[in-house]
Amino acid sequence: MLEIQGLSVSYGAVDALKSVTLSARPGAITAILGANGAGKTTLLRTISGLVKPRAGAVRFDGDELLGRAAEDIARLGVSHVPEGRGVIAELTVEDNLRLATLWCMGRRERQKAIEATFELFPRLSGFRRRHASTLSGGERQMLVLGRALISRPRLLLLDEPSLGLAPLVTAQLMALLRDHTQGTDLTVVLVEQNARSALSVSQDAVVLNLGEVVMSDEAAVIAADSGLRHHYLGF
Repeated sequence: MLEIQGLSVSYGAVDALKSVTLSARPGAITAILGANGAGKTTLLRTISGLVKPRAGAVRFDGDELLGRAAEDIARLGVSHVPEGRGVIAELTVEDNLRLATLWCMGRRERQKAIEATFELFPRLSGFRRRHASTLSGGERQMLVLGRALISRPRLLLLDEPSLGLAPLVTAQLMALLRDHTQGTDLTVVLVEQNARSALSVSQDAVVLNLGEVVMSDEAAVIAADSGLRHHYLGF
């Protein structure tokens, strides 16, 4: 579903990505792991059209993404959830969700999609009329994820969804992500500092270090490699 070949990105004299090659299978979660500065966020921002690379190719379902505007990439079915739990604080929970449907579905379909999202995140249902500013960190992350999924993307890019969350909330979000992708064609690329948690829900994994791919394999293989884990993933 997603194929990246020889992707290189520079910020001035700093090479953020150095000829990165990887792929992500449809219906699978691919974890992108590594320390701060490894190039994980840059990778997602390049896929979604927010960063212009120096070289390489990014193909999604056979379509070349490089050179397209970010909004055109989104219309192809690519949904990017950046780090930071960005919600529109002045809007209600329901209006945050509705806003994400305006460009991709009609009014009748829109309300069904909103109700389906509340079924997926039942905790949010009781807060639908509350302003997003009143939500906890975990609830905001649920809203951000729900807003990304409501447009029914084919590729979901998630950047540090567990950042700043309690371990229990992180486990709940990861389990929901795993369950939601099972039996579907949704491709998920998951950037995570919490490597242990990410590996537990992913089918495949890629380890980056200073902008280069150190290892790419099934998540279970990487989780079982104690030397790799200790050296690059910190556990």
